Amino acid sequence: MEQEQNPWKTISTKMVYDNPWISLTDCQVITPAGTPGIYGKVHFKNIAIGIVVIDKEDNTYLVGQYRFPLNEYSWEIPEGGCPEGTDYLASAKRELKEETGFEAKKWTEILRMHLSNSVSDELAVVYVAQDLIAGEAAPEDTEKLTVKKIPFETVLQWVMEGKITDAISVAAILKWQLLQSKMPLK
Repeated sequence: MEQEQNPWKTISTKMVYDNPWISLTDCQVITPAGTPGIYGKVHFKNIAIGIVVIDKEDNTYLVGQYRFPLNEYSWEIPEGGCPEGTDYLASAKRELKEETGFEAKKWTEILRMHLSNSVSDELAVVYVAQDLIAGEAAPEDTEKLTVKKIPFETVLQWVMEGKITDAISVAAILKWQLLQSKMPLK
């Protein structure tokens, strides 16, 4: 793909908010049109990790939880954070065990994506976990989770109907469906 030079010029940056998970930087810039402007950048201190869990009967496992920023309940694939400098797959294995109790013998990376790249540098990495071994979940104190076993076909339908709206989950489920259909990409 063709890469263009950066048309933005940064005049100054100022950290306006910082906590253990995110930081917010206010940037004074010269826009691509050559005019003065501002830009806010949210930096995530963890890589977002997602796991599509697939058992031998082609069921998947969703995690339901109340999402504070949305003020609503959400069904999602198991997800969590990978601290910068930590192995992505090791973090995926930890999150799967923590949220569902499962361990998996087979792992396949299927997706890397940037989330909301107009305001954030957040990276997401998604795996498919197969050949499952059941165990006990151990969610974090900030999580009150419900784990639900659902046929993958039903989960795909939930995405198409807008019942699943989490960006990582939507992209991961559609990508796994595309990979399973063996549809050639042009």
